[in-house]
Amino acid sequence: MAAVVLKEESQEIAQRTPKQIAWLRFKRNKLGVGAAISTSFFIACAFLAPLITRAFGVNNKSIYKGTLDEVAMPIGRWGGVSLAHPLGIEPGTGRDVFALLLYGSRISFIVAILATVAAIGIGMVIGVATGYFKGRIDATVGRVADFLLSFPSTFMIIALSLPLTQRVEATGIAHENSARIVVLIVFLAFFGWTGFYRIIRSQAMSMRERDFVMAAQAMGASSRRIIIKEILPNLWPTAIVFSSLALPGYIAAEATFSFLGVGVKAPESTFGLVLSDAVGYWRDDPAYLIIPCTILVAIVLSLNLLGDAIRDALDPKAGR
Repeated sequence: MAAVVLKEESQEIAQRTPKQIAWLRFKRNKLGVGAAISTSFFIACAFLAPLITRAFGVNNKSIYKGTLDEVAMPIGRWGGVSLAHPLGIEPGTGRDVFALLLYGSRISFIVAILATVAAIGIGMVIGVATGYFKGRIDATVGRVADFLLSFPSTFMIIALSLPLTQRVEATGIAHENSARIVVLIVFLAFFGWTGFYRIIRSQAMSMRERDFVMAAQAMGASSRRIIIKEILPNLWPTAIVFSSLALPGYIAAEATFSFLGVGVKAPESTFGLVLSDAVGYWRDDPAYLIIPCTILVAIVLSLNLLGDAIRDALDPKAGR
């Protein structure tokens, strides 16, 4: 009887596709499912910020008179937290912190998503080309990647952000904060593609010697067809895992650069700008520092846990 049950279970498993097996592994990971739900919640709140703030009757640029005392500090406990202002009031200005963080998280997610997509796209193209064709191009790109990896990218972004932002504004492509966002995305992608490129290059070199690729070559398939039909489909799991792990890093990077004055400027808001302003009030209004920090940590932690869960689900050896 036991042998019959085992045989039926093995037949069920044999009939499942790799995607179905990965999905089953992911669903068994309760921490990963929780991280996926919380991540979806944060992303939905970020991109639905106008609707949510309208429902709560607040705005990220409005100044709420009567919420500050004579020294421009929020009236009430925990920075003026109330039903009207769920996360309190910004000291000095009287703006709603809930609205500021909603709109700020939208900017953070936009920067992180676009930088991740750009870095993965560049790394995928260059990694597959150099790993499959090898030769001088591979050696040259490898040296360039080594140079970029050893380069002090943080200092270069800080030093070159202002002149490049002015150049972008002069071209008319974007203005003010939009130009700062464009420059930051370009910088993050420019310095971020190298890590993904190395992973893809090594996998492309390995797949180049696999039987299915050699069989396609023996049948006269062109290099273009082999790359598109044989190699790229086997690299998407790596790209998915890398993107899920790169997103929290880029969100933290955007907050860091905004904190240092490289990102967007007021009246727009991001986590970095709010935290930069909150440092000056942490003694008199600790909630103004604690609440944004907690939300930022929750977002980054959820994305990291989701990335770990996706990696374990796509790894065939994860269950061993």
